[in-house]
Amino acid sequence: MIELKNVTKVFGPDEKSILPMLKKGMTKDEILETTGHTVGLYDVSLSIKQGEIFVIMGLSGSGKSTLIRHFNRLIDPTDGMITYDDEDILELNKHQLIEFRRKKLGMVFQRFGLMPHRTILQNAAYGLEVQGIKKAEREALAKEWLQRVGLEGFEHQYPDQLSGGMQQRVGLARALCNNPDVLLMDEAFSALDPLIRSQMQDQLVELQAELNKTIVFITHDLDEALRLGDRIAILKDGILVQTGTPNDILLNPADEYVSDFVRDVNRAKVLNIDTLSRAPALRITHDNLDRALEEMRKTGEAYGYVYHNNVFRGVLTEDMLSEAIKNSSKTQTLSDLAQELPKIEIGSPLSDALPMAMGNDLPLVVMDDDKIAGFVTQEQLGQALIPEKNDNSDPTDQNNAKKAP
Repeated sequence: MIELKNVTKVFGPDEKSILPMLKKGMTKDEILETTGHTVGLYDVSLSIKQGEIFVIMGLSGSGKSTLIRHFNRLIDPTDGMITYDDEDILELNKHQLIEFRRKKLGMVFQRFGLMPHRTILQNAAYGLEVQGIKKAEREALAKEWLQRVGLEGFEHQYPDQLSGGMQQRVGLARALCNNPDVLLMDEAFSALDPLIRSQMQDQLVELQAELNKTIVFITHDLDEALRLGDRIAILKDGILVQTGTPNDILLNPADEYVSDFVRDVNRAKVLNIDTLSRAPALRITHDNLDRALEEMRKTGEAYGYVYHNNVFRGVLTEDMLSEAIKNSSKTQTLSDLAQELPKIEIGSPLSDALPMAMGNDLPLVVMDDDKIAGFVTQEQLGQALIPEKNDNSDPTDQNNAKKAP
């Protein structure tokens, strides 16, 4: 829906003159020292899909707020292209740009941006008022959205009579009143207390499940990014370091910077069992014990997944098979010997899997209602929950960062 191609932003009186220096490999600090120009973004390319929450995150000075202001052209790039539904928004004239901002985009600010002399209802309806919508219609829509964000009954109060969390709900209602295609949220919850912030995150997730908007969300908080984002882009010094799902970011960090960034995350709460679920490596569909033992030794697999008439019966280990053969139990079928596995529902967090895995050396079977979606071994759980330092990232990998300017 939104695409940025090779976007670079330099702040200074002669920004175009800096582009050759960047291409030659001069660093951000060198350019600032020698020219007085500041590199805000360098060669950023990304695509945002319709209906996703796309989180842009990074530490202070990483360029995330500069980047989001390119989406509505509050800032124009020094170089690069920005398209919205395949339309080049850099080609819009002043009138077209105003209409684009009014009808396609909504924005929620960090500091709420409410007008203190207007009531909550008037603040929520302001965007519709600017569009020339009649008073009765705009107030009816504003009341509806205030109700949906939990502010029914507060319509005639003023911003200073509301808590910070309530004021931010007004900002959210105001943005949604216009029914925008894209909602831009720049550190929208960072000024709130932790409890209120968590409640606002919950409300955004609930609204998104209903509305299916395209949301671009800026944050410096990794936990918030992992909780909200369908995909996450991580910036460092104006460079796009990695883009991926929360699972991608946690399990496959592009470089040491990202690896350090995510090291202290509670993976058991963030990752879900789907991340690890796999099809059986060794599927056994016969009832010959000797043959099954030979297959296990040949493949080196820890578990043999036993199926009979295409129905899963359980798992066997090499020790189980060896013991059965030793005790002359060859009359038993593999289905008789196979151990039943504990079951966990697809979508469950890894924190739910841990108690089931404790004291049990067998895999877990992942269920999608009454169907088997895959299996998760103890080894997979351990590897997912204990991050390894990424010292061997491939600098040629397209997901890794390009050389920072």
